[in-house]
Parts: sequence; structure tokens; C-alpha cells
Amino acid sequence: MQVAVENHVRGIIGDCGGCCSCGTCHGYVDAEWIDKLKPPANDESMMLEGVIAPQPNSRLTCQIEINPDLDGLLIRLPAPEF
Repeated sequence: MQVAVENHVRGIIGDCGGCCSCGTCHGYVDAEWIDKLKPPANDESMMLEGVIAPQPNSRLTCQIEINPDLDGLLIRLPAPEF
């Protein structure tokens, strides 16, 4: 989330600054990557219940710890709500 915000990625707002309290960094992790991530903690799982258009591969991008093993990670963003 922080990398996306710092690089002006449209659709990643990160209003809470990475505290897992708003859901504005919701994204869909590509299927080939989902098993390479740590599973969501309880607080993330609860926040994901309130996001728009949740999917089984939904994650809060602020909770994904980036490391060299995730080089190439693909995350798609939900369609914007107008």
C-alpha cells in the first residue's frame, strides 16, 4: 500500500496509513500469488467483510509485507464506484 501511495497508483488511497482500519487499499491478489502470502490476520479478515465487491483473493494491500520472494506480485484493483 505504501509503495502504491508513494507512486500515485490510482485506486489505492490508504486513508488509515496502513493501520488496517479503513479498507481503502483493497485489492485482488493474482491467483498464482495468493498462496505465497501470509494468510490475513483476524483484523484484516474483519475489514475485508466491509469492502466493496470482496472476492476470495481480496486483501488489504497495507497488510502485505513486501519481500524479495514477492518480486512480480500482481494485484488488481476493484472497479471504481461512481
